[in-house]
Amino acid sequence: MKLLTKTLLKQFEKNKKLPELEQKVIAHYFNPTGAGDWYAITYDEETKMFFGYAHILEGEYGYFSLTELEGYTGVLGLGIERDLYFTSCDRSEIRAIR
Repeated sequence: MKLLTKTLLKQFEKNKKLPELEQKVIAHYFNPTGAGDWYAITYDEETKMFFGYAHILEGEYGYFSLTELEGYTGVLGLGIERDLYFTSCDRSEIRAIR
């Protein structure tokens, strides 16, 4: 599965231009066989780093790498997936999800 599309890149670019508190959560990534949810708010193409909210055992804001998400192989050989049904939302909404 492609974790980053041209459409998502455009959304991240628009989001980056907004004041920090107005930026939306653009994408949700998850581990289909274990713990791990990543909610991406911004993305830097040069470093391939997202900024967002990660919840594995506990939740926190910070940076996470596209390269690491793509390279992860979990149980049964399944990797990290992108939630195809996720719709952009406010930061406050992701804390309610968890």
